[in-house]
Amino acid sequence: MLPQYFTVKAEGTHEINIQKSRFIAHVKRAETEEEAQGFIQEIKKEHWNATHNCSAYMIGEHDQIQKANDDGEPSGTAGVPMLEVLKKRNLKDTVVVVTRYFGGIKLGAGGLIRAYGRAVSEGIDSIGIVQRTLMTVMHVKADYTWLGKLENEIRSSDYQLKVIHYSDLVEMEVYVKEDKINEFLEWMTELTNGQADIAEGEQLYMESDIK
Repeated sequence: MLPQYFTVKAEGTHEINIQKSRFIAHVKRAETEEEAQGFIQEIKKEHWNATHNCSAYMIGEHDQIQKANDDGEPSGTAGVPMLEVLKKRNLKDTVVVVTRYFGGIKLGAGGLIRAYGRAVSEGIDSIGIVQRTLMTVMHVKADYTWLGKLENEIRSSDYQLKVIHYSDLVEMEVYVKEDKINEFLEWMTELTNGQADIAEGEQLYMESDIK
């Protein structure tokens, strides 16, 4: 699992108009090629009467799967420039489809390359990008007398408090980067005079918006 990577925030669409042609960018996160292909087929079905539904996707930790499809546009003028935007933005597990409704004015090869690239770029800007950072969830259990101090210290630290459980003991779940686990253990032990039960939990990705 990658320590961190960038991907699109959510599924969404964004439309631009160039020389009377409508270019609608559809963007989605996809972790498998099957998922990407399924999304492409959904858009093609929805926009069956469009002039073109061009697509591109980049999937895998090391971008192992990269595909581009011009869907009838001149070779290399749609899918490839769309894929290039994903590469330049360092986006992983992302699929894009640009639906074009022809407006009667031909753009030429250079114009098409710019149009499809712009449609994807503006679509991504509209929907947003997130950074996914791999975290270990640390579980800290302690007597309720420690609640105020622990919550205040964690909230004012660089660590992220995920949730607090209230039962016989108070339990806090805290996001900690893998290379900071030992540091966190020492800090918690010192903070509670060794009176807290600290355990490692699952690994998961925490998402933060990229401005």
